[in-house]
Amino acid sequence: MTVSKQHNVLGEPLQPCCSSPTTGYLRDGYCSRAPHDRGMHVLCAVVTAEFLAYTARQGNDLSTPVPEHGFPGLKPGDRWCLCVQRWIEALQAGCAPKVDLSATHVSALDWVDLETLRANAVE
Repeated sequence: MTVSKQHNVLGEPLQPCCSSPTTGYLRDGYCSRAPHDRGMHVLCAVVTAEFLAYTARQGNDLSTPVPEHGFPGLKPGDRWCLCVQRWIEALQAGCAPKVDLSATHVSALDWVDLETLRANAVE
């Protein structure tokens, strides 16, 4: 499915999450639902230092650059397509980053309700 036909959690056309650094499972800037993305990288978040430390403790270091994969490493304030399950874990741990609803794919609603997302949305 092309990005132009995908929708966000508000029922509108999916908006880009970030192009610097380029995010998304397909590295096209969108948190689109991709057929082979078992991690469900569909939630657009504005990462924080607290979240980056949390996810590193869980075994997914997003701060350290990996040049061989074109990954610059994230810093607080960067927008990034997160695995929806990791975001839920971070929410339960009290360190979930804010969510950009316009850039979060509708399939995130299979895992978390819209009210929870709204309560954690960027303003």
